[in-house]
Amino acid sequence: MATLFEQLHIRGVTLPNRIVVSPMCQYSSVDGFADGWHFVHLSSRAVGGAGVVFTEAAAVVPEGRITPQDLGIWSDDHIPHLARINQFMEAQGSVPAMQLAHSGRKGSTTRPWEGGTGLPANQGGWTPVAPSAVKFSETYPAPRELTAEEIRGLSGSFAAATLRAREAGFRIIEIHSAHGYLFNEFLSPLSNHRTDSYGGSFENRTRFLRETVEAVRTKWPDQLPLFVRISSTDWAPGGWDIEQSVELARALRPLGVDLVDCSSGGNVATAKIPLGPGYQTPFAERIRREASIMTGAVGLITSAMQAEHIIQSGQADLVFLAREMLRDPYWPLRAARELGVAVPYPVQYARSGPPGSPIRK
Repeated sequence: MATLFEQLHIRGVTLPNRIVVSPMCQYSSVDGFADGWHFVHLSSRAVGGAGVVFTEAAAVVPEGRITPQDLGIWSDDHIPHLARINQFMEAQGSVPAMQLAHSGRKGSTTRPWEGGTGLPANQGGWTPVAPSAVKFSETYPAPRELTAEEIRGLSGSFAAATLRAREAGFRIIEIHSAHGYLFNEFLSPLSNHRTDSYGGSFENRTRFLRETVEAVRTKWPDQLPLFVRISSTDWAPGGWDIEQSVELARALRPLGVDLVDCSSGGNVATAKIPLGPGYQTPFAERIRREASIMTGAVGLITSAMQAEHIIQSGQADLVFLAREMLRDPYWPLRAARELGVAVPYPVQYARSGPPGSPIRK
């Protein structure tokens, strides 16, 4: 049995393998609702054999969207549409998961294929919020600094969204604290210039995330896993770095976080990121080793042997695939064949044989 296809037990949930469909924004919602596109997109990856399938970042308040077309979980009305998708994915053997998010100062923009720049108010834009009134870049809108009371209110919004995610049938939730969005903005001294209890020291800069984790855990059953995605480094001098990420992971574990999903970057527009195959995997390995917590590796993981090596060598407990899953929803089935592992194959497609096998008449 290849390690990539071994089960993993986290609290009361059993993952059938170590392959995770990473959250990937589709920018295809109207008023935050999941629709036919989301059903096909997510369900196809479940049919393709992924152990866990994450939704894209789901905004916990309307102002927490990146674009007006982002997925949402701020209303009870969103629940039935998501529940239908989850029921189908579970029937295929995948664990449905949701990433809860707030865009912070990177909100109120157009979709990437429409330029990805600031969206004027007369075109549906809004004033984004942030720890400090500092733009992400000149093409992004100027944010408003949050008050301490508003910050605590947002922790409550994440907790309320958690209840909705539970009702919709999700089995894992992940708090998005990476890629320059709101929590990441609080963590990094390059974007957090506050002088109150939410800025300055490491303890203060991590307070919002820690308080939110605690609020979410009160609403999320003990038997269900909680993940947190972080940017392990800003890739910029004086910013958030791997040493602080290790310390953060140590602080999150006793609060009920089960796994740290280790990405990087996104908070500094001018950062020079050394892209390459598995370039973020060393972050997952170090946090796993030094913080004694499960980790997920993400970023340019494309081949079965690469993914297998990451798990087998103990660099991470899960591999999160994004672009490769966009290219091939059936990547897990192909990986199983390449590694010589027998896995369930959709009976509806059995006449074709597993990927790469002789065509059956």
